[in-house]
Amino acid sequence: MLEDAPLSLDGGGGGESLLIAGPPMTGKYALMLRLLAEAGDRGVLITTGDPAEQVRADYADVAGVAPESVGVVDCVSKQRGGDLIEDDLVRYASSPKNVTDIGMKFTDLYEAFRETDGSVSVGINSLSELLMYLDPQDVYQFVRVLTRQTQSEGWTTIAVINSTMHDEQTLHTMYEPFDTVINTREENGARELRVRNRTQAATAWTTF
Repeated sequence: MLEDAPLSLDGGGGGESLLIAGPPMTGKYALMLRLLAEAGDRGVLITTGDPAEQVRADYADVAGVAPESVGVVDCVSKQRGGDLIEDDLVRYASSPKNVTDIGMKFTDLYEAFRETDGSVSVGINSLSELLMYLDPQDVYQFVRVLTRQTQSEGWTTIAVINSTMHDEQTLHTMYEPFDTVINTREENGARELRVRNRTQAATAWTTF
């Protein structure tokens, strides 16, 4: 169980940043949602694959909150021509190719959520979609600026990356802005994780 894993986020306003890295179908997205719900009273998600309505529903189901209370930067619906929600807490970036626009839309929500009570957690699903279109250094700079914003407010930030889509150099570039990296894998039909940060060696693999 996740509760037994060597990882705990108590929503204490520490401003941690975590990257969940692993192959497909190893529970990265579900793990991100569970950790976001644990770390904050309210959530803001940047989605590069699923529309805002789906992401809101996923987070709300895990966190036990109303979907309309979840902030979303939707990077896909405009590009796909999908339905757009008219909502104060949803922003639509032009596409996953434009991190400047994504950053501006996130800053809009950042300013809105700064005025609310309670802790906030921020999720990015996923960096791999951004890396399909952008140079790793551009994605690195985007993440660096975003995590500095969130850290200044004591917000936790959790991002996801598909480790099989990128070479080692790209992966290590993406690891750099984060305080902690959580690796996931599937072993003998069970999902496992290990945790490592800048100051400690990786933990043993633990079922979650």
